[in-house]
Amino acid sequence: MANQTEQPSVAVEIYDQVYQLRGSDPAYVKGLAAIVDAKMRAVAARSTTVDSLRVAVLAALNLADELSVAREKSQTNVDPRAAELSSLLDAVLLDERAAG
Repeated sequence: MANQTEQPSVAVEIYDQVYQLRGSDPAYVKGLAAIVDAKMRAVAARSTTVDSLRVAVLAALNLADELSVAREKSQTNVDPRAAELSSLLDAVLLDERAAG
């Protein structure tokens, strides 16, 4: 029997890989996945590496830099959704490492 509080699963595609992710808002999760996919593709377009794990790490560093700049500009606490983004990125990187 499924847990009543279990969050819905949503299939997303990031850098030509399909991931099943969970979140309270599937549309939001899909939006985050689209951001990660776009960042990975942008990094890959500027890089000579074909290793998707390296592309993912570089994309994560780019996103972390963007977050750091935003924190500095706002000088306020980061929205709790940033923590969810970080968790989702961790999950993607762990999935990529396990598949690799």
